[in-house]
Amino acid sequence: MAEPMIRVEVVYATVDRQELLALDVPVGTSVRAAAIASGMAERFPELDLAQCPFGIFGKLVGDPEQRELEAGDRVEIYRPLLADPKEVRRLRALKAAAARKAQKPI
Repeated sequence: MAEPMIRVEVVYATVDRQELLALDVPVGTSVRAAAIASGMAERFPELDLAQCPFGIFGKLVGDPEQRELEAGDRVEIYRPLLADPKEVRRLRALKAAAARKAQKPI
C-alpha cells in the first residue's frame, strides 16, 4: 500500500525574486525535510537550509527537524536579517527628533 501523502507549499523570496512550490510529501515529514525536498537550495545557491530559520504561515518554527507538517501548511524559508529592526526604528526615531528640533523656532 502506498504511503499517505499530504500537499504543502514551500516559499522563499529574495529582494528581487520569489518562488512558491506546491509539493506532495509523506505524512510525518518535517519542516526542514520539506524545504530540502522542494529543491529551493538548488534554485537559490546562497541558501543554507541547515542554518536558516523557518516558519509556517508567519509563525517561527522552533525545531524544524521535529515539527511535522499538516496538509495545507506553507513552509516559509527566512533570509537572515541585514539589520536589527529595533535598531533601525531607534535610529529613525532619533533622526525624526533631530529634524523636529532643527525646524523649531528659537
